[in-house]
Amino acid sequence: MGVKEYRKRLEERAKRNREAFMGKYRDELNALLGLSKEEIDRITPDTTDLEVYAQLISIVKEASADNIDQAELKDRIMELGKVGVAIAKRIPALIDLLT
Repeated sequence: MGVKEYRKRLEERAKRNREAFMGKYRDELNALLGLSKEEIDRITPDTTDLEVYAQLISIVKEASADNIDQAELKDRIMELGKVGVAIAKRIPALIDLLT
């Protein structure tokens, strides 16, 4: 990949991140990013929780940038399974969404 393509990709990613942090689920995304490693590690003793946590952040980030509805976000979180739901339930606004 050339330098121009690389820079363009970085610019697109930065734009997408701005959209996510200004979007519909910005508060939920900020709360997720505020969870400590210790809080996440309480869910499972292995690294599965950290992998799922990263996926959950991506899901909420995309949902926020794309302004998807709550039902779609709920479905995407539920697809992560028990660990994903357990992490999401550490965020008050997501608890309401998942109940």
